Amino acid sequence: MEIVKMLFSLVLVGLVGLFGYLCNIILLEPERLRSKLRRQGIRGPPPSFLYGNIPQMKKIQSGAAKASREDHHISHNWASSVFPYFEQWRNKYGPIFMYSTGNVQILYVTHSDVVKEMSMCTSLDLGKPTFLREERWPLFGNGILASSGKIWVHQRKIISPEFYPDKVKDMVNIMLESATLVMKSWESRIEGEGGIADIRVDEDLRNLSADIISKACFGSSYSEGKEIFLKLRSLQKIMSKGSLLIGVPGLRYLPSKKNREIWRLDKEIRSLILKVVKERIETKNEKDLLQMIIEAAKDNGNPGLMDSTDNFVVDNCKGIYFAGHETTAVSAAWSLMLLAANPEWQSRVRAEVVQVCGGRLPNSDMLGKMKTLTMVIQEALRLYPPAAFIAREAFQEMKFGNIQIPKGTNIWIPILMLHEDRDIWGPDVHEFNPERFASGVLGSCKVPHAYMPFGTGSRTCVGQNFAMVELKVVLSLIVSKFSFSLSPKYRHAPAFKLVIEPEHGVVLHIRRLT
Repeated sequence: MEIVKMLFSLVLVGLVGLFGYLCNIILLEPERLRSKLRRQGIRGPPPSFLYGNIPQMKKIQSGAAKASREDHHISHNWASSVFPYFEQWRNKYGPIFMYSTGNVQILYVTHSDVVKEMSMCTSLDLGKPTFLREERWPLFGNGILASSGKIWVHQRKIISPEFYPDKVKDMVNIMLESATLVMKSWESRIEGEGGIADIRVDEDLRNLSADIISKACFGSSYSEGKEIFLKLRSLQKIMSKGSLLIGVPGLRYLPSKKNREIWRLDKEIRSLILKVVKERIETKNEKDLLQMIIEAAKDNGNPGLMDSTDNFVVDNCKGIYFAGHETTAVSAAWSLMLLAANPEWQSRVRAEVVQVCGGRLPNSDMLGKMKTLTMVIQEALRLYPPAAFIAREAFQEMKFGNIQIPKGTNIWIPILMLHEDRDIWGPDVHEFNPERFASGVLGSCKVPHAYMPFGTGSRTCVGQNFAMVELKVVLSLIVSKFSFSLSPKYRHAPAFKLVIEPEHGVVLHIRRLT
């Protein structure tokens, strides 16, 4: 009897402790953060229990989706249809407001002075949000895209040198080789269809970019790594469906159909990457990025940075596989859409490429002389940045501007909102006007640090130079070989699927140049 009483007491104590813990993370801690921000005059929509502002976001999104279905014309002012709740709350509460998804408290910031100060911050106390790493674990793990602190510093030291300009310069031939194969496939299709063809270019560009990152960084062709890319793409699609529900406590642990599919894909991707790693260890190929990651994983000088060498390799490979091809491919697709819709700029780019290359394939020196093409790419990245947000978490109490940000607060900087701010870019903010970049980014607008397609500050994308060179190679080849316009089948529908991508693809009417 005494044993039963003792066990009952232990269970009761455990339940009380669990109840207290849940009360703290679901109610007390979120309210503590909100109250500290409220005392500084920061407001926001009132959250509901457990779900925060997610129900309101869904309701606002539903109304905007209905309106967008009735409007198919091409407009570069599309933020209000993809993120209507942010637009509504910004109009009501100003450029800085707070909201929550589940028990995660988020500070939304578009005030240019505060954004500038944050972009200049190099402290490791400001890092990637913990909840995003947990929610997106199957896609990024604790790799360079999601890690913070000393782990991130270690990873950046390994990965960043592989994307220095001198290394990227040596990758141009790889890019040309892969792109030429795609061009030949388009030529064959156009010839087979009587001289002009409707081609959905975004899928081909995704495959092309995957082939390039595979050869350049992992020493394998796209065909060998095809399964990894396909499964990552499937994982991205599944995880993007529940993007509004991030932060709801315990949801990712439930054995729902969606979660079971995520777990399955995660396991399969891990197995495939480790197979590639095993083959590399056995063959000991050249010193590429994969080899650097493998060697760093065995570095005993960095104990405790990751929970296993396998995780270190898998997480960083997943991040590079995803970011190295997905964002570049979608940027190339948007660039082609804009050139198709603006034939005068297509002609200007083509004339520049012909003049610079003189009928030859471009090399790194030629790419550096393509100023008009660079302006077009920069404007495409302004209107359609692949990443929607810069997300940070304050791991200690910090101050930016006049705002004292409590420890544990998540900060979201919406890239698109800054890219389409009329006060920063002028009255033609929603127009395609590459001329604004004629004097570079510094001369493009009133607040240059508000242009951030590759992120900002110390965490600017390590692959920025690689992406720009790849975009120039691919686009210069396409405009030199083909003329193109938007197909009647094209439906303009930017969508947020962890990156900003064309929901129905980019279908072009393509004719081969003689």
